[in-house]
Amino acid sequence: MVELPLLVGVDGSEPGLLAVDWAVAAAVRHAVPLRLVHAAERRDEGDPDPEELMAAAVERVRQNAPDLRPDTVILTGDPAETLVHAGRNALAVVVGSRGRGGITGLLLGSVGLSVAGRSDCPVVVVRGDGTARAGGHRRIVLGVGDRVEGGAPAARFAFRETAVRGCELHAVRTWRRPAHAAGSHPLIQGNLSGARRREALEYLDETLRDPAREYPGTDLRLHAPEGSARAVLLDESRRADLLVLGAHRRQNRPGLQLGMVAHAVLHHAESPVALVPEHI
Repeated sequence: MVELPLLVGVDGSEPGLLAVDWAVAAAVRHAVPLRLVHAAERRDEGDPDPEELMAAAVERVRQNAPDLRPDTVILTGDPAETLVHAGRNALAVVVGSRGRGGITGLLLGSVGLSVAGRSDCPVVVVRGDGTARAGGHRRIVLGVGDRVEGGAPAARFAFRETAVRGCELHAVRTWRRPAHAAGSHPLIQGNLSGARRREALEYLDETLRDPAREYPGTDLRLHAPEGSARAVLLDESRRADLLVLGAHRRQNRPGLQLGMVAHAVLHHAESPVALVPEHI
Protein backbone atom coordinates (compact mmCIF):
# COMPACT_ATOMS: atom_id res chain seq x y z
CA MET A 1 0.00 0.00 0.00
CA VAL A 2 1.30 3.44 -0.96
CA GLU A 3 1.82 5.68 2.07
CA LEU A 4 0.03 9.02 1.90
CA PRO A 5 2.44 11.97 1.81
CA LEU A 6 2.80 14.73 4.34
CA LEU A 7 2.04 17.96 2.51
CA VAL A 8 3.49 21.38 3.33
CA GLY A 9 2.60 24.74 1.81
CA VAL A 10 5.54 26.72 0.40
CA ASP A 11 5.33 30.51 0.04
CA GLY A 12 8.87 31.69 0.76
CA SER A 13 7.99 33.47 4.01
CA GLU A 14 9.97 32.86 7.19
CA PRO A 15 6.95 31.21 8.91
CA GLY A 16 6.54 29.12 5.77
CA LEU A 17 10.14 27.94 5.96
CA LEU A 18 9.66 27.05 9.63
CA ALA A 19 6.66 24.97 8.51
CA VAL A 20 8.93 23.20 6.01
CA ASP A 21 11.41 22.44 8.80
CA TRP A 22 8.62 21.01 10.99
CA ALA A 23 7.24 18.94 8.12
CA VAL A 24 10.68 17.51 7.32
CA ALA A 25 11.12 16.31 10.90
CA ALA A 26 7.60 14.86 10.92
CA ALA A 27 8.08 13.04 7.60
CA VAL A 28 11.29 11.47 8.92
CA ARG A 29 9.63 10.47 12.23
CA HIS A 30 6.69 8.84 10.49
CA ALA A 31 8.73 7.49 7.55
CA VAL A 32 6.33 8.97 4.96
CA PRO A 33 6.90 10.90 1.73
CA LEU A 34 7.07 14.70 1.82
CA ARG A 35 5.36 16.87 -0.78
CA LEU A 36 6.06 20.60 -1.17
CA VAL A 37 3.20 22.60 -2.71
CA HIS A 38 3.24 26.20 -3.93
CA ALA A 39 0.18 27.91 -5.37
CA ALA A 40 -0.65 31.47 -6.39
CA GLU A 41 -3.57 32.89 -8.35
CA ARG A 42 -1.29 35.15 -10.37
CA ARG A 43 2.23 36.45 -10.38
CA ASP A 44 2.50 40.23 -10.19
CA GLU A 45 5.57 42.21 -11.10
CA GLY A 46 8.05 42.04 -8.24
CA ASP A 47 6.69 38.78 -6.85
CA PRO A 48 9.27 36.06 -6.23
CA ASP A 49 9.66 33.41 -8.88
CA PRO A 50 7.82 30.19 -7.87
CA GLU A 51 10.67 28.02 -9.11
CA GLU A 52 13.12 29.96 -6.93
CA LEU A 53 10.83 29.65 -3.91
CA MET A 54 10.56 25.92 -4.42
CA ALA A 55 14.32 25.55 -4.94
CA ALA A 56 14.93 27.32 -1.63
CA ALA A 57 12.46 25.01 0.12
CA VAL A 58 14.07 21.91 -1.40
CA GLU A 59 17.47 23.14 -0.21
CA ARG A 60 15.98 23.60 3.26
CA VAL A 61 14.84 19.98 3.16
CA ARG A 62 18.29 18.82 2.04
CA GLN A 63 19.98 20.67 4.91
CA ASN A 64 17.69 19.10 7.50
CA ALA A 65 17.35 15.59 6.06
CA PRO A 66 19.83 14.80 3.24
CA ASP A 67 18.23 11.42 2.49
CA LEU A 68 14.70 12.79 2.12
CA ARG A 69 13.64 13.36 -1.51
CA PRO A 70 10.49 15.52 -1.56
CA ASP A 71 7.99 15.80 -4.38
CA THR A 72 7.43 19.36 -5.60
CA VAL A 73 4.21 20.79 -7.02
CA ILE A 74 3.73 24.33 -8.41
CA LEU A 75 0.16 25.26 -9.32
CA THR A 76 -1.85 28.28 -10.37
CA GLY A 77 -4.86 28.91 -8.17
CA ASP A 78 -6.04 30.10 -4.80
CA PRO A 79 -3.48 28.84 -2.22
CA ALA A 80 -6.07 27.79 0.37
CA GLU A 81 -8.28 26.03 -2.21
CA THR A 82 -5.23 24.26 -3.60
CA LEU A 83 -4.05 23.00 -0.22
CA VAL A 84 -7.54 21.87 0.80
CA HIS A 85 -7.93 19.95 -2.46
CA ALA A 86 -4.44 18.44 -2.26
CA GLY A 87 -5.06 17.45 1.35
CA ARG A 88 -7.72 14.96 0.27
CA ASN A 89 -4.84 12.64 -0.61
CA ALA A 90 -2.46 13.54 2.20
CA LEU A 91 -1.62 12.30 5.67
CA ALA A 92 -1.77 15.91 6.88
CA VAL A 93 -1.25 19.47 5.65
CA VAL A 94 1.35 21.67 7.33
CA VAL A 95 1.22 25.48 7.06
CA GLY A 96 3.06 28.40 8.61
CA SER A 97 1.50 30.79 11.08
CA ARG A 98 1.72 33.69 8.64
CA GLY A 99 2.10 34.05 4.89
CA ARG A 100 4.12 36.41 2.73
CA GLY A 101 3.48 40.01 3.66
CA GLY A 102 1.96 39.08 7.01
CA ILE A 103 2.99 40.84 10.17
CA THR A 104 4.84 38.67 12.64
CA GLY A 105 2.65 38.28 15.71
CA LEU A 106 -0.06 36.24 17.32
CA LEU A 107 -2.68 36.03 14.60
CA LEU A 108 -2.95 33.30 12.02
CA GLY A 109 -2.78 34.22 8.33
CA SER A 110 -5.83 33.95 6.10
CA VAL A 111 -4.55 30.96 4.12
CA GLY A 112 -3.77 28.93 7.24
CA LEU A 113 -7.13 29.82 8.77
CA SER A 114 -9.03 28.85 5.64
CA VAL A 115 -7.19 25.52 5.30
CA ALA A 116 -7.65 24.69 8.99
CA GLY A 117 -11.37 25.43 8.82
CA ARG A 118 -12.11 23.44 5.67
CA SER A 119 -9.60 20.62 5.26
CA ASP A 120 -10.69 16.98 5.18
CA CYS A 121 -7.35 15.86 6.64
CA PRO A 122 -5.44 16.98 9.74
CA VAL A 123 -3.87 20.43 9.52
CA VAL A 124 -0.81 21.46 11.49
CA VAL A 125 -0.22 25.19 11.98
CA VAL A 126 3.40 25.69 12.99
CA ARG A 127 3.55 28.19 15.83
CA GLY A 128 5.64 28.68 18.96
CA ASP A 129 9.29 29.13 19.74
CA GLY A 130 12.23 26.95 18.76
CA THR A 131 11.89 24.70 21.79
CA ALA A 132 8.30 23.81 20.99
CA ARG A 133 8.93 23.37 17.27
CA ALA A 134 11.91 21.09 17.97
CA GLY A 135 10.03 18.95 20.50
CA GLY A 136 12.07 20.14 23.46
CA HIS A 137 9.25 19.95 26.00
CA ARG A 138 8.79 16.21 25.40
CA ARG A 139 5.06 16.69 25.87
CA ILE A 140 2.01 16.56 23.59
CA VAL A 141 -1.29 18.00 24.80
CA LEU A 142 -4.65 16.64 23.61
CA GLY A 143 -7.77 18.69 24.21
CA VAL A 144 -10.70 16.28 24.57
CA GLY A 145 -14.13 17.60 23.62
CA ASP A 146 -17.48 15.89 23.15
CA ARG A 147 -17.80 12.51 21.49
CA VAL A 148 -18.08 12.27 17.71
CA GLU A 149 -18.94 9.60 15.16
CA GLY A 150 -16.21 7.15 14.29
CA GLY A 151 -14.44 7.17 17.64
CA ALA A 152 -11.86 9.79 18.42
CA PRO A 153 -9.75 10.77 15.37
CA ALA A 154 -7.96 13.56 17.23
CA ALA A 155 -7.05 11.19 20.04
CA ARG A 156 -5.63 8.62 17.63
CA PHE A 157 -3.64 11.35 15.90
CA ALA A 158 -2.21 12.42 19.27
CA PHE A 159 -1.38 8.86 20.34
CA ARG A 160 0.35 8.15 17.05
CA GLU A 161 2.40 11.33 17.27
CA THR A 162 3.32 10.56 20.87
CA ALA A 163 4.42 7.05 19.91
CA VAL A 164 6.83 8.17 17.19
CA ARG A 165 8.27 10.88 19.44
CA GLY A 166 8.50 8.72 22.57
CA CYS A 167 7.22 11.52 24.78
CA GLU A 168 4.38 12.14 27.27
CA LEU A 169 0.75 12.60 26.25
CA HIS A 170 -1.33 14.91 28.45
CA ALA A 171 -5.07 14.61 27.81
CA VAL A 172 -7.11 17.56 29.08
CA ARG A 173 -10.85 18.00 29.59
CA THR A 174 -12.11 21.08 31.43
CA TRP A 175 -15.28 21.52 33.44
CA ARG A 176 -17.20 24.49 34.82
CA ARG A 177 -19.20 24.92 38.00
CA PRO A 178 -22.89 25.71 37.25
CA ALA A 179 -23.69 29.39 37.67
CA HIS A 180 -26.55 28.67 40.09
CA ALA A 181 -24.10 26.92 42.46
CA ALA A 182 -21.89 29.97 42.92
CA GLY A 183 -23.64 31.09 46.11
CA SER A 184 -24.07 27.65 47.67
CA HIS A 185 -22.56 26.54 50.95
CA PRO A 186 -18.76 25.89 50.68
CA LEU A 187 -19.18 22.21 51.58
CA ILE A 188 -21.78 21.77 48.86
CA GLN A 189 -19.54 23.58 46.38
CA GLY A 190 -16.66 21.30 47.31
CA ASN A 191 -18.74 18.17 46.78
CA LEU A 192 -20.03 19.49 43.47
CA SER A 193 -16.54 20.37 42.27
CA GLY A 194 -15.24 16.95 43.18
CA ALA A 195 -18.10 15.29 41.33
CA ARG A 196 -17.57 17.39 38.20
CA ARG A 197 -13.86 16.62 38.21
CA ARG A 198 -14.52 12.88 38.62
CA GLU A 199 -16.99 13.00 35.73
CA ALA A 200 -14.40 14.68 33.51
CA LEU A 201 -11.72 12.13 34.42
CA GLU A 202 -14.13 9.23 33.81
CA TYR A 203 -15.02 10.75 30.44
CA LEU A 204 -11.33 10.97 29.53
CA ASP A 205 -10.73 7.39 30.57
CA GLU A 206 -13.67 6.09 28.52
CA THR A 207 -12.97 8.23 25.45
CA LEU A 208 -9.29 7.30 25.29
CA ARG A 209 -9.68 3.62 26.14
CA ASP A 210 -9.56 2.30 22.55
CA PRO A 211 -6.64 4.42 21.28
CA ALA A 212 -4.77 3.64 24.50
CA ARG A 213 -5.12 -0.07 23.72
CA GLU A 214 -3.74 0.55 20.23
CA TYR A 215 -0.69 2.29 21.72
CA PRO A 216 -0.15 0.41 25.01
CA GLY A 217 3.24 1.91 25.79
CA THR A 218 2.01 5.50 25.87
CA ASP A 219 2.94 7.61 28.90
CA LEU A 220 -0.58 9.02 29.30
CA ARG A 221 -1.53 11.64 31.90
CA LEU A 222 -5.17 12.68 32.45
CA HIS A 223 -6.04 16.20 33.57
CA ALA A 224 -9.46 17.65 34.47
CA PRO A 225 -8.95 21.27 35.58
CA GLU A 226 -11.76 23.70 36.26
CA GLY A 227 -11.91 26.62 33.85
CA SER A 228 -12.62 27.61 30.28
CA ALA A 229 -11.21 25.28 27.63
CA ARG A 230 -9.74 28.26 25.79
CA ALA A 231 -7.76 29.57 28.77
CA VAL A 232 -6.62 26.14 29.97
CA LEU A 233 -5.43 24.97 26.54
CA LEU A 234 -3.59 28.21 25.81
CA ASP A 235 -1.82 27.83 29.13
CA GLU A 236 -1.01 24.18 28.36
CA SER A 237 0.46 25.21 25.00
CA ARG A 238 3.30 27.01 26.82
CA ARG A 239 4.69 23.62 27.85
CA ALA A 240 3.74 21.60 24.77
CA ASP A 241 5.49 20.54 21.59
CA LEU A 242 2.12 20.04 19.90
CA LEU A 243 -1.46 20.87 20.87
CA VAL A 244 -4.00 18.51 19.27
CA LEU A 245 -7.70 19.32 18.93
CA GLY A 246 -10.65 17.81 17.11
CA ALA A 247 -12.33 20.00 14.49
CA HIS A 248 -16.04 19.24 14.22
CA ARG A 249 -17.20 18.95 10.63
CA ARG A 250 -20.82 18.85 9.47
CA GLN A 251 -21.38 17.05 6.18
CA ASN A 252 -22.36 19.20 3.19
CA ARG A 253 -21.87 22.44 5.08
CA PRO A 254 -19.79 24.98 3.10
CA GLY A 255 -17.42 27.57 4.52
CA LEU A 256 -15.18 27.62 7.57
CA GLN A 257 -16.03 25.18 10.34
CA LEU A 258 -14.08 26.27 13.40
CA GLY A 259 -15.37 26.39 16.94
CA MET A 260 -14.47 29.17 19.34
CA VAL A 261 -11.82 27.15 21.15
CA ALA A 262 -10.12 25.98 17.94
CA HIS A 263 -10.21 29.52 16.56
CA ALA A 264 -8.56 30.87 19.72
CA VAL A 265 -5.74 28.33 19.88
CA LEU A 266 -4.96 28.66 16.17
CA HIS A 267 -4.42 32.38 16.70
CA HIS A 268 -2.75 32.43 20.11
CA ALA A 269 -1.18 29.06 21.03
CA GLU A 270 2.50 29.02 21.96
CA SER A 271 3.13 25.67 20.29
CA PRO A 272 2.33 24.06 16.94
CA VAL A 273 -1.37 23.17 16.70
CA ALA A 274 -2.85 20.09 14.99
CA LEU A 275 -6.52 20.34 14.05
CA VAL A 276 -8.02 16.93 13.23
CA PRO A 277 -11.42 16.72 11.42
CA GLU A 278 -14.13 14.87 13.35
CA HIS A 279 -17.56 14.41 11.77
CA ILE A 280 -20.68 15.12 13.82
